[in-house]
Amino acid sequence: MRKVMTRPRPRPTTTRPPGGRPPTRKDSRTTPRTGPTPKAVTTTSRPIPAQPPPHPTEIFAERLVLVLSGQRPMHWVARHIANTAFDELARLAELRPLCTDGHRPTIHRIGHYQPQPETYEVFARIATGPRLRALAFRLTLGADRKWRCTAVETEQPHA
Repeated sequence: MRKVMTRPRPRPTTTRPPGGRPPTRKDSRTTPRTGPTPKAVTTTSRPIPAQPPPHPTEIFAERLVLVLSGQRPMHWVARHIANTAFDELARLAELRPLCTDGHRPTIHRIGHYQPQPETYEVFARIATGPRLRALAFRLTLGADRKWRCTAVETEQPHA
């Protein structure tokens, strides 16, 4: 079977104004314009490819970095942390291990290991100025199908 392409037929001209409405119709949702009509802006836009949603490990790493650097309070992540990990995070947040010399910490690299289907053990390198620091945490999928942090560790400062 052979495919045939047809050309679109030209549309008949109408007496409608450029806005697309009949001349007697008023739209009550918009206010009438009292000045010159703005020119239409034409831009050539390329379709933006859809981005996949961020992995839970990336979301939690960002949240933990913000809390451990003192940029966000503890209660900001409280509902995403399990009981024992909350106590450990509260202790670490008081020390502010990722806050040094006014530099904002940035995540350099995140990796994870999946020992069980509903558990991630995550490790991350955090840059605070010229130094790299380590952050490790465990995520577990709860019965309500939400991820919760069940353990948190950071690099111990040298004495």
